[in-house]
Amino acid sequence: MADGDEPLRCRGMRDLLPGEMARYRQVEESFARVCGEWGYSEIRTPTIEFLHLFTATGTLSPQMLDRTYTFLDWDGWSGERVVLRPDATIPAARLYVENLPPGQIARFFYTQNVFRFSTGEESREDWQCGVELIGNPSPKGDIELILLGRALLESLGLRNLEVGLSHAGLVRAVLAEAGLRAAEQVATYDRLLDGDLAVLGEIEGRLPDLRSPLHLLFDAKGGGAAYLDSLREAFVAVLPKMAEPLAELTMIGDMLDRLGCQYEIQTTLVRNFEYYTGPVFEFRVDGSRVGGGGRYDNLIALVGGEEAPASGFAFAIGDVVSHLWSVMPTGVGRELWLVRPASDDPQVVAAAFAAAARLREKGFRACMGGEFAESEEARWELSVALFKGHPRAREPGRMLYRLRNPLTDKTRVYASVESAISATGALAYD
Repeated sequence: MADGDEPLRCRGMRDLLPGEMARYRQVEESFARVCGEWGYSEIRTPTIEFLHLFTATGTLSPQMLDRTYTFLDWDGWSGERVVLRPDATIPAARLYVENLPPGQIARFFYTQNVFRFSTGEESREDWQCGVELIGNPSPKGDIELILLGRALLESLGLRNLEVGLSHAGLVRAVLAEAGLRAAEQVATYDRLLDGDLAVLGEIEGRLPDLRSPLHLLFDAKGGGAAYLDSLREAFVAVLPKMAEPLAELTMIGDMLDRLGCQYEIQTTLVRNFEYYTGPVFEFRVDGSRVGGGGRYDNLIALVGGEEAPASGFAFAIGDVVSHLWSVMPTGVGRELWLVRPASDDPQVVAAAFAAAARLREKGFRACMGGEFAESEEARWELSVALFKGHPRAREPGRMLYRLRNPLTDKTRVYASVESAISATGALAYD
């Protein structure tokens, strides 16, 4: 595309080139493997759902509903308003209600895209790896998910992992005591997340009996029982509804301490305030958020099922991938060999295809090529030629295999594919 030309792709959408796609696949494959080891089963929900699935639950804020892609699914003279999936958890809850008996514990995982309108060049399609645990009550379910999230990131070789921990009930206790209606609570919470500290003064003005400034609750961060005891001492006398959330956090924190999982308490932690009913958590790598989730006990009943405890989380694959550039891809990312026949002789061409097949049997990636320069990704280049060297050779159709390391430009010739494979270790460094 010439400089100055407008891109043909839609704004807010992006392409994934092979190098990045290999890392996306690395995350997906590692995610599926670890979830399977923990007893989770994969699901997939439709890209298009009825809009009323999201509006009836009341779990998407007005701001989120304004960002949905919605249109009329026309059917003759009637139709239904549908939407491109803006969230993966609500469809998973619907799947549970429509397909599983009430009360059954379900452990689901998925890799799906979600669509949310945004302005400018911000992403409008995001890929997520998520898990949903339905039917396992707090705190066991929440602890399981926190440990699973850490295990997933560790499986990718990532380090400097942090867990943020909070409870939706803490903020609700404050905002409800201040007399704010449900919609006002959501808007106020979003202002807090956006760093609008003026809202603290507004809330304090509604709570004349408050003996401790709210910034101790909303600004401070800490970990361990001592920090939670400080919050309890400062606020529960005036805000008794904070007692239960603090007790749940204390129980979860104690278990995480016993399991050697470090965490940090942070009151304002996740968006979608109206979504969560209990403990919430997020995962960070090198201080950057890569995913999060929490408890949403009301959701199963809101989509038509019986009440059931439920919790889940999701990783934004793109955010995880941004930390993987120094990690060697696995699976489809294994060493690539570029194989080509040195001539158009049918024997040579057939031998080249056979050599590529043998490499794949050995667990490598192999593709047929013409000029070697056509693939910068190739780790090894193998040229197959008919042996014509010694006049006394009595092996008609014998092939020679010229192996080249593109990084060092070192080249050697071998009598078989197996010999070339065996020599790669030495050729890589000499």
